[in-house]
Amino acid sequence: MTTGFFAVFDDIAMLLDDAAAMSKVATKKTAGILGDDLAVNAQKASGFASSRELPVLWAITKGSFRNKLIILPIAFLLSAFAPWIIVPVLMMGGVYLAFEGAEKILEYFFPHKQEQKREVQKTLSEEKILEIEKTKIKSAIVTDFILSIEIVIMALGTVLEKSLPVQIMVVTLVAVLATIGVYGIVALIVRMDDMGLKLIDMADEGKSLLKSTGEMLVLALPKVIRALTVVGTLAMILVAGGIFTHNVHQIHEYLHALPSMLLELLVGLVIGGVAVFVHGMVIKVFKSQDSTNEA
Repeated sequence: MTTGFFAVFDDIAMLLDDAAAMSKVATKKTAGILGDDLAVNAQKASGFASSRELPVLWAITKGSFRNKLIILPIAFLLSAFAPWIIVPVLMMGGVYLAFEGAEKILEYFFPHKQEQKREVQKTLSEEKILEIEKTKIKSAIVTDFILSIEIVIMALGTVLEKSLPVQIMVVTLVAVLATIGVYGIVALIVRMDDMGLKLIDMADEGKSLLKSTGEMLVLALPKVIRALTVVGTLAMILVAGGIFTHNVHQIHEYLHALPSMLLELLVGLVIGGVAVFVHGMVIKVFKSQDSTNEA
């Protein structure tokens, strides 16, 4: 009886060790998407009134946790009863990431003409401002849902050969750490300018270390968000390319001479370019059909 009791503890310890080891691997695999998630959410959480930034970010964070509660059980059910579908879903997500990355690059070189009509904040009622805020929060939560699917599926892809308990522990841990980590860093980023302004207020007249640091933080915020956008775009393309090079063996077979990072970048760019082209053609077809129907 005692031997059996300690055997159970031994099994639990082995299970936890296995889960801990695989969690490190899964976290590394999802790091690219986390970079994009961080960049996207830093953009979406900024631009609000200073008093509303943290409440908005908290609302998005709660939405992110709800997204994970929906996605995780579905992912585990697929892993238990239809594991063959994980890789196709992962590759579909890879196409989406490549498309998003290629579209951002295209937008950088060929920006769309946008009407520069902005409503003056002072003319908006409080009710209207809250309505706009809710719309932006919903948009951020939808974006988080898509990125959360990728994070969960990629984490799950690293432990498909493990037992279901290990899968549940690893993927859940990665999902929770991703949410806390990303939104915790975003909270620090969007409050950088406020922190800087407080340091400037605390500083004595003239030049001082506090004032210089505060000014640096204020000026750094837009640069940090822009840098995160670049890193996130590159990460999306690399992650997408990595998904295809690891799961389509012909790509690795014919292009194995290339360094892995360059190979993943090229594959991601090609897939993203094709996806952007197809998306553009589909939109043109629908627009031509609409104009024909109107005529």
